[in-house]
Amino acid sequence: MALLRLASAVPSGLRALLVLRASAWACLLCFTTYTERVSICRMFAGLQGPRIDQCKEALTAAFQGLSDMEINYEERSHLHDNFTQMTLSLQEEAAAGGSFEVAFPAAAEKMKRAILELKKVQPCVPPCGIQEVARRFRCQGCYSTLCDLPLDCPVQDMTLRTRDASYFRDMPRARGSLARIRPVQPTHRGTFCCVIQHDQRPLARLYFFLNVTGPPPRGETELQVVFRKVLRWAPRDVEMIEPWRPSLDELLARPEALTLGNLVLLTAVIALVSATATVLLWMFCRWYLSGD
Repeated sequence: MALLRLASAVPSGLRALLVLRASAWACLLCFTTYTERVSICRMFAGLQGPRIDQCKEALTAAFQGLSDMEINYEERSHLHDNFTQMTLSLQEEAAAGGSFEVAFPAAAEKMKRAILELKKVQPCVPPCGIQEVARRFRCQGCYSTLCDLPLDCPVQDMTLRTRDASYFRDMPRARGSLARIRPVQPTHRGTFCCVIQHDQRPLARLYFFLNVTGPPPRGETELQVVFRKVLRWAPRDVEMIEPWRPSLDELLARPEALTLGNLVLLTAVIALVSATATVLLWMFCRWYLSGD
């Protein structure tokens, strides 16, 4: 029984040790890779030997003060850039023959000052609701978290127009590229919010105010069907409309047909007929007189 208790106690102790060591340099684990940390120690202490183990322990001890840091979620990229710059600086110092006993505490102190210069975490505003502006990143676990407040706020009847999502008392979710709004009542109105999220962060939010009325009466529906049929109707044989060419009798019988063009044409015809008659009469007279 003693051996059994000892065997069960060893894994528990190892787990506690691993958790303790992981939380001791949590920010370093979040923003640097294992390869980068081993490369730094190898440059300071060589490839093998007890010095490399001492280097790893010194790196852990130097960053113990960054074990449970909370930063603004928007400042992750800036902090990652600071750790990248710190890694390059340590590699340059190791190449110059520096000592890790001096370099690691100085780098950790410089990193603390850099974290203090980042944008502060926004405080949570009670009593409820999702507050993205207060999202924070925790180094102990390398995850982001929101305010520990209830999501459902007390129901209050109010009429307003706003883009603040915290005022909405009912936020149904729909996943995928197609979202259907299926209300119970056939006639309804209200504001609907459509949100596109990535990594639990909203990328775009659109608001739509819908005013849905009931179905039209049956008679109106039938009238719309008939109207659509009329719009789609087309005659089979399309009749060609010929231009109207009135005769002389029609022009004389219908004064309204005497347009300016028709009047000019009629005058020209009368003049031509008169000239032709005159010429024919003159030729007849000459022929008659020449015979005598």
